[in-house]
Order: sequence, then structure tokens, then C-alpha cells
Amino acid sequence: MCHHCVMESVKERMLSRRSFFSGLAAAAATATVAATAGPAFAEGVSASGKPFDLTHELHPDFPTFFGVQQFWMDQKFNYAEHKFNLFELRVNEHTGTHMDAPLHFSADGNSVAEIPVESLVVPLSIVDIRAKAAESADAQLTPDDLKAWIAANGPLPKGGCVALNSGWDAHVGTAKYRNAGEDKVMHFPGFHVEAAQMLIEDGNTVGIASDTLSLDFGASPDFATHYGWLPTGRWGIECIANLAALPAKGATLVVGAPKHRGGTGGPARVFAIA
Repeated sequence: MCHHCVMESVKERMLSRRSFFSGLAAAAATATVAATAGPAFAEGVSASGKPFDLTHELHPDFPTFFGVQQFWMDQKFNYAEHKFNLFELRVNEHTGTHMDAPLHFSADGNSVAEIPVESLVVPLSIVDIRAKAAESADAQLTPDDLKAWIAANGPLPKGGCVALNSGWDAHVGTAKYRNAGEDKVMHFPGFHVEAAQMLIEDGNTVGIASDTLSLDFGASPDFATHYGWLPTGRWGIECIANLAALPAKGATLVVGAPKHRGGTGGPARVFAIA
């Protein structure tokens, strides 16, 4: 057989094998995607629209529930000396705009790493209680507020998050965000435990969010909402921001929750698409 014929024969075999393996790779990729694709997102989730940042900027002086520093940045490398910048961080999980995982208030609930990702991209419903909060710092979102929202907007979307808009995010740079009196009792809005119970019984809501330091109102003596809500396998977000920029219904919430093993929560980048 001539040299040219041999080379042509080798090329044909190589092309044939390449096509064969390309076909196998494509089939394997398709199978992998099918096998790893997670459950569908909740009904009403949309990726179209404008993004809105719902996250406060975190810094060492950010106000905290306990009134002490909970975030530290230690610069290990700087550009002038090392030609790159690098900080080592130390943070209390429940600092800044952050997530409460079920494990936070239960003996064996899901850690923040165990929350399914499809539960972190959800329809957002915003209940506006700013008028009540302006009259009383101890205002709470109640079942009546939920009923009024439903009357105006229809049923709460399945698999969604209900957020409390008290307007308290406007106070984040002042002492009023904690609003502690001489007796050290804080006064800011939150969810009434009966509202949490109503959402649990309704069965459509996987998360609740508050624009204050806690899911409970500041003067709560017993964390009733935390204990009523989180042990059911649902999550919470505290210190959410900018809810006033969004409609009462129709936005999609995206929670960039941390994923550290055994975590009870952690600072999160939270945003909405509307």
C-alpha cells in the first residue's frame, strides 16, 4: 500500500474514533445534566427584570443584637508591600444581613450548608408595616397584616419568602437601629409568633425576612418567633435592606447563603429581581 494511502487510512480511523468518543462525551454530558439537575424552582420565580441589592454593607462597626463588635478584618498582605491585598476575616455568623438556618434554634435542624439551593431562589412577598412602626417601635407583623396582604394581592406564592418592611433599615447607621433603652431592652419591629404560625399552617412559605436585627421584635422576652419558625425546617433573614424599592409581590428573592459545614447561619449577599 502506498504511503499516501496509509496516511489516508489512518486519518479515516482517527476521525471515526474522534466522532465515536465525541458522541460518547455528548451523551455522558447529557446524562450528567439530567442526573444532577435539581428540582424545579418555586412557581413564580423569574430571572428577568432588574436586580436590587437587599444587603447592607458589612463593616466592623455594623450594629449587632448584643451590642458588641462581631466582625473583624485583619490585613495580612497589602499592595504597597506585597503587590496584592488580602484580609483575614473573623465573624459571628449572625452579623449584618444574614441568614438564620433551622439549626440556629433547634437541636438537630438543617445547617446553613444543608438548605436546598432551590429553597434559596424564591418568590418574594413584602408586607408593609411602616405606618405601624412609625407609631410604635414595638410594632409586630400580625395575622391581620397577612390577611390584608392576601386580600390585596392574592394567595401567598408557594415556596416563597415573606418579608417585613418596617422601614427600619433607614436607621442602620444610628443608635436607633438597636434602639436600646436605659434598661438595655431593645425596641424595633418583628414578626409576631402568631403570624409565623399562620404561615406555617398555610404551608406555602419557606422563609421570612426582617429589616431589623431579629425575626422577633426587639423587646421579645423569649424569642417566640425564632422557636416557632426555625425548628420547622424553615429559614430566616435578618437585617435585610431596601425592601421599599420593590413591589409587594412579583419579585424573585435570591439568597447567597454561606455553605460552611454545621453552620447556624451566616452573612449573605441577598438580592431581588423585579
